[in-house]
Amino acid sequence: MILDRAPDFRALLSNGGRLIGLDVGTKTIGVALCDSGWTIASPATLIQRTRFAADKAALAALIEAERVAGIVLGLPLNLDGSDSPRTQSVRAFARNLLPLGLPILLWDERWSTQAVTRTLIDADASRARRAALVDKMAAAYILQGAIDALTSIPPM
Repeated sequence: MILDRAPDFRALLSNGGRLIGLDVGTKTIGVALCDSGWTIASPATLIQRTRFAADKAALAALIEAERVAGIVLGLPLNLDGSDSPRTQSVRAFARNLLPLGLPILLWDERWSTQAVTRTLIDADASRARRAALVDKMAAAYILQGAIDALTSIPPM
């Protein structure tokens, strides 16, 4: 089930469980994970995109190994909140993940990459280092925003 409201996602995961956060780009998928108590999101890995079947298999293996209960997928909306061609691509990606059988929360990620890039620049990370880290750190930023919202909702 694909959801765009945190309370609906929370209702499906009343027992908590680990979440995976995804920042889906055209070349890579940034991946982050959080603990089962939804306390903190951490950057996990970067998946180099190839064919969707291979991308999905890599995600499925990670989801199984980490016992993930739900997916938070960054949704790249336009600044005015409207959809763009990239947004439609991510929505299609979400639909293609439905066979994994996990609830999917689409989470607004308009400022994630910029916020992470700014943090890395402030930390004096080289351009190469930023390129290696930005997508998985953006996934953690997206996931942290979602778990902060989810934990502010009283359990059902």
